[in-house]
Amino acid sequence: MATLLRGALRPSAPSKAAGSRLQASGGGWSACWRPPALLTARPFSCLADVPLRATSHGTGLLYPEHIPTSLLQKALLAAGSAVMALYDPYRHDMVAVLGETTGRRTLKFLRDQMKRDPEGAQILQERPRISMSTLDLEKLRSLPEGSFGCEYLRFLDVNRVSPDTRAPTRFVDDEELAYVIQRYREVHDMVHTLLGMPTNIPGEIVVKWFEAVQTGLPMCVLSALFGPIRLSAQSLQVLVSELIPWAVQNGRRAPCLLHLYYERRWEQPLRALRQELGITEPPVRVKDLV
Repeated sequence: MATLLRGALRPSAPSKAAGSRLQASGGGWSACWRPPALLTARPFSCLADVPLRATSHGTGLLYPEHIPTSLLQKALLAAGSAVMALYDPYRHDMVAVLGETTGRRTLKFLRDQMKRDPEGAQILQERPRISMSTLDLEKLRSLPEGSFGCEYLRFLDVNRVSPDTRAPTRFVDDEELAYVIQRYREVHDMVHTLLGMPTNIPGEIVVKWFEAVQTGLPMCVLSALFGPIRLSAQSLQVLVSELIPWAVQNGRRAPCLLHLYYERRWEQPLRALRQELGITEPPVRVKDLV
C-alpha cells in the first residue's frame, strides 16, 4: 500500500520542451504547487500524446501509468486519500486519488452520457489529448481577440499554468473510464476560461461547484464543500451569497462540458460560445477575493 501511495504522489513536472514553448508565448509555471522534497520529479507530458486505449501495456496494465488494484486496496486508498483531502482540501493529488477510487459509478454515468451526445461520442471515439505538445500555440496566438482559443491561451499565460501539470490516471481499472476522468482533468483550464474564473482559491472553488453540479464526481463535491474553509469572512460571504448560487445555476443550465470538443471551437468567439452553452457573466470580480 505504501508503494501505491508513493505512486499516487508522483509529482507532475512539465517537460523541458513544453516549458520552453510556454515561456516563448509569454507564460510561466505556477508557483502555487511545489513537489515534496523527498519525492523525485517525474515528467509525464509525453504521455499526454498517447490515447488511452485497450491495448497491452504490460502484465495486467490497461493503459500507460495504470496501477491495477484490488477492491481492498482501492478501499484503503480511498480512506487514506479522503482523510488527507479533508485535512487539507488543497492536496490535489489526494483529491485525484479519491476521485479515481470512489467515482466508478459516476464515471460510468458520465461515459454513457457522452455516448448519447454526438460531440461527446466523437470525443470518446477519437480520444483527443490536451498538452503543450498537442496544442498549436502558433495557431492560438494568431486567432482574433475574443475568440475562445485566444482567451484560453491568455488564461494560461496570465495565470502561469500549463495543461502538462495534470496528473495521469492510475487507479481506474477500465481504459474507457480512465479516459473520461483524464479528459475531465485536461479540460479543467478550459472550464476556467468559459466561466471567467482565475486560479486563485475563490476561483477554483467556484469552478469546483460548477463541476460538482455537472459531474457529481466525489472529488469535485469534496473540494466544493471544504475548499472555502481558509477564506476570509468577507470572501466567504461573497462566495456563499453570490458566486456559489451563480455556479450552481450555470452548472444546471449548461450541457455537460465533457461533451464539448474544445479543440474544434478555437475560432468561435468566447461570448458566442458562452451564449450557446447558457453560461452568464459572473456577478462579481473574483480576482480580488482572497
